[in-house]
Amino acid sequence: MQRAGKGRTPRRPKKPSNIEKDPVGVYCRIRPLGGEDEECCVEMISSSTIQLHAPDGLKANRNGEYKETQYCFKKVFGIKTTQIELFEDVAKTLIEDLIHCKNGLLFTYGVTGSGKTYTMTGSPGEGGLLPRSLDMLFNSIGPFQAKRFVFKPDEKNGIEVQNQLDALLERQKRDSQQSVPKTPSSRQRVDPEFADMINPDQACKFEGVDEDCCYSVFVSYIEIYNNYIYDLLEDAPFDPIRPKPPQSKILREDQNHNMYVAGCTEVEVKSTEEAFDVFWKGQKKRRIANTELNRESSRSHSVFTVKLAQAPLDADGDHILQDKSQVNVSQLCLVDLAGSERTNRTRAEGSRLREAGNINQSLMTLRTCMEVLRENQMCGTNRMVPYRDSKVTHLFKNYFDGEGKVRMVVCVNPKAEDYEETLLVMRFAEMTQEVEVARPVDRPICGLTPGRRQRNQAFKDELSRRLEERGGPVNGDPVQLNQLIESLPPLPPCELSDPSDDQTLPRLMEVLERRYRIRQKMTEQFNQTANNMKFALQQFESQFSSKENVLHDQRSKLGEKDKVIANQRTEIERLKTLEYKIDILQKTTEMYEQDKRSLQQELESREQRLQKELAERRRMEQRMQGVVTDTKLKWERECERRVNAKQLELQNKLWVKDEKLKQLKAIVTENGGASGGPAEPPRKPERPSRERDRNVAQKRSASPTPLSTVPPVHPMHRRSHSAGGEKWVDHKPASNLDLDTVMQPIIPNAIKVSTPNEKALSKCHRYVLRHQELASDGEIETKLIKGNVFKTRGGGQAVEFTDIETLKQEDPTAPSFSRKRRSGSGEGPAQTDDIENRVSSMLKPPVANISSSHGYQKRRRP
Repeated sequence: MQRAGKGRTPRRPKKPSNIEKDPVGVYCRIRPLGGEDEECCVEMISSSTIQLHAPDGLKANRNGEYKETQYCFKKVFGIKTTQIELFEDVAKTLIEDLIHCKNGLLFTYGVTGSGKTYTMTGSPGEGGLLPRSLDMLFNSIGPFQAKRFVFKPDEKNGIEVQNQLDALLERQKRDSQQSVPKTPSSRQRVDPEFADMINPDQACKFEGVDEDCCYSVFVSYIEIYNNYIYDLLEDAPFDPIRPKPPQSKILREDQNHNMYVAGCTEVEVKSTEEAFDVFWKGQKKRRIANTELNRESSRSHSVFTVKLAQAPLDADGDHILQDKSQVNVSQLCLVDLAGSERTNRTRAEGSRLREAGNINQSLMTLRTCMEVLRENQMCGTNRMVPYRDSKVTHLFKNYFDGEGKVRMVVCVNPKAEDYEETLLVMRFAEMTQEVEVARPVDRPICGLTPGRRQRNQAFKDELSRRLEERGGPVNGDPVQLNQLIESLPPLPPCELSDPSDDQTLPRLMEVLERRYRIRQKMTEQFNQTANNMKFALQQFESQFSSKENVLHDQRSKLGEKDKVIANQRTEIERLKTLEYKIDILQKTTEMYEQDKRSLQQELESREQRLQKELAERRRMEQRMQGVVTDTKLKWERECERRVNAKQLELQNKLWVKDEKLKQLKAIVTENGGASGGPAEPPRKPERPSRERDRNVAQKRSASPTPLSTVPPVHPMHRRSHSAGGEKWVDHKPASNLDLDTVMQPIIPNAIKVSTPNEKALSKCHRYVLRHQELASDGEIETKLIKGNVFKTRGGGQAVEFTDIETLKQEDPTAPSFSRKRRSGSGEGPAQTDDIENRVSSMLKPPVANISSSHGYQKRRRP
C-alpha cells in the first residue's frame, strides 16, 4: 500500500472536517437450516431488514431482552441467494477500486458454523467471493500484464521496477535453479477442487482499465493463530528427524505508516489458475479442527491479500517508466474470521479451549475498537483506539483510519440453538454500521498523453501492412527479403576468361548502375512514403487525441452520471428503508390507537361501574339512615316502655311497703288499744288505681322483633377464624400473666412477638394482640384484639382492627342470685303468715339477675 503524504495513526494530525466519509458497508447472509424439523429464529422481512424472535423454549426475562427485535443492513441475502449475486453486490466494486489504485478490506463475521468459509471460498461450481474476485481481476488486466520479475517486492511493503535485462536475468536464474521453488505456471495441472470453481458463463470483467499501464499481481496468505502470525506460503525445509515448528512473523510499519507482515512470502501470479494453486497450497496448511458444532471449524483468522502493482508506459508506449514514484500499489484483503463460540456448547478442552479463548478475545478487541471509533465520531471525543490489543485490529488499523473501503458480511445461522450468539452478532453489526471511514482519494493522473499503447500497436500494424503491400520485409521475414532482392535486375556472368576481355566488366557495371538507380528510386519512394506515413500518423494522432479528449470528457460526464445514478439509487434505497420504517411506525401507531381506544372503553366502563357503585352506596346510606331512624324510634319507645314499667314496679313495691307499714301500725295500735281501750278498726288502704296502668299498657307497644337489616360492619365469627390458613402476628406483651387455663387461644402458623416490628408484619396478613385487664369483680379478663395488616403508601405496614374476643374467668363458689321481674298484670293479693318474714323480705334490697358459669365466658364486642 503505497501512499505518499500519510501520517502515523494515532499521531497523524487531525484531518480536515470537509473530508467525505462513508459508513462501513455491512451485509447479512442467512444460511439454510440443516433440517426441516429444526426451529428457526431469524426471519427475513425485506431486502434490508431481518427480525429475530426468541425460540419457544426461551422465556423472556423481566427486562424484555428476548423480545422480537429487527435489524437493518445495507442488503440482506436470503437462503436462495447464489454466489454470483452476492459477489456482484459486495465484492465487484472492491475489484474496480483495486484497479483504480484504492485499497479494500472485506471480511466475514459470525458464529461458528454460520457459513463464513463457504461465503469466502465456496465449493466446486459455486465459487465464493475470493475466487470470483481473482477471476474478475485477471479477466480485466490480462492483456496488459507485465512480464515476470519486471515488478519486484522490496521486502518493505513496496514495489520496485526492474529493466528488461534484469527481469530476463531473474527469469533465467529461476529456470536454472531447479531447487528453488518456482512460481506456479499456468500450464500446470490445477487442483481438481478448484478446477470448476467458476462457471465461464458467470465470468465478470471491468471495462474501465487504463490501457497505458502495465500490471502485475502479487498474493500472500497468512493466518493469525493464538494471536501469532504465520505465513502459509512459506517453504520451510522439512526435517523428518527433528521437525521445526513454523516461525511466527511480526508486524512492522513502512515509511508511509502502513502496517505489513515482515518477511511474508509474496508470489507473483499471472492467471486465475495460478492464484488458485497458491491459495490451495496455503489452505492445506491452515489450522482446522472438529468440534461439537462444526465438523471443519476454523481455528484461526486467515488473511488472503491481493496486491496489484501498476506503472505507466513511456511516451512511445513500448516500455515501462523506470521511475519508482510512478508505481502505484493497491491491495485487497479478504479475511475469513474464525467464528465466536461458547465452550459449554463446543465442549472444548486442552488446545481447543485455548484456541477458542484467543478467538473470542480477538473478536472482543475488534468490537471494542469499533465502539471507541463510533464514540469518537459521534461524541467528538479523542479516545485512544486499542488497535494493538490484537494482531487482527493492529494489522487493519489503516483501513479504519481512512486507507480504503471496508465491507463486512455477517453470516447468520437461523437455528434456535444459536439465538443468543446471533443476538450478540446482530448488535455488533448494528454498531459497526454507524462507524464511518474516510473515502480514499483518487490517484494522480499521469502527465503523458493517453492512448500510447494503442497508438504504438496501431503504428506497428500499419507498418507491417504497408510493407506487406509493397512486398517489403515484414518483421524481418527472410522470404519477403529474398523476393525483394529477386525483383532487381539479374547480375550478368562475372567470370573473366581472358585478360583482354572488355565486355564483361562494362556489362557488370551497367547492371550495377541500373540496380543502383532502382535502389535510389526505391529509397526515395520509401522516404516519401515514410514522410507521408509520418504526416498521416501525425494527423491520425491529432484526430485521435481530439477524439480521446472528447471521449475523456464523455467518460467524465458518464462518470458523473453514474455517480448521480448511484446516489439516486442510494437515495431510493434509503427512501425504501424510510418507507418501510414509516409503515412499521404506522402499524405501531394503529396498534397504540387501538390500545388507546380499548383503554378508553375500559375506563368508561369502569367509570360507569364506579358511578353505579356510588349510586348504590348512596342508596345504601339512605336505607341505613332509614333503618337507623326506625331503630332509634323503636329503642326510644322501648326505653319509654321500660321506664314506665320500672316506675309501675317501684310504685307497686312502695304500695306493698305502705300496706305492710299500715298493717304493722294496725298491729301496734291494736296492742295499744287492748291495753288502753278499744281502738278504731283500721281502714284498709287503697291500692293505686290501675287505670293509669291500663292506659300505659294500651300505649305500650309490643317488644321489638329482631331486625333483619344490613349485617354489621364486623360480623361475628367463630373462635376458629383466628386459626385459619392465614399467617398471623401473635403479639403477647411481656407483662401478661400466664393463667394456666384450659381454654387458650391456639393460632397455628403464627409469628409470636413481644414487640411488633415491620419485618414480622411484612410477612403476615393478620394481627392479634393479647390484652389483660382487671374486671370489676376482681377477675382477670383477657381480650384478643384482631386486625388486618396492609401496606401503606410510604412503604411501611399498618394494622386495621376489626374484631375483639373477650375471655373472662369467674369463681364458681361466688353466690349468685336471680330474680324475675314481676309484672302488674300477673300479681295476686299479698298474704303472708309471718309478718316479720314479710317485712324482712320487703326490706331486703332487690338483687340483679346474674348468670353464673364455670370456667370462661366468652363474649364479643363490636
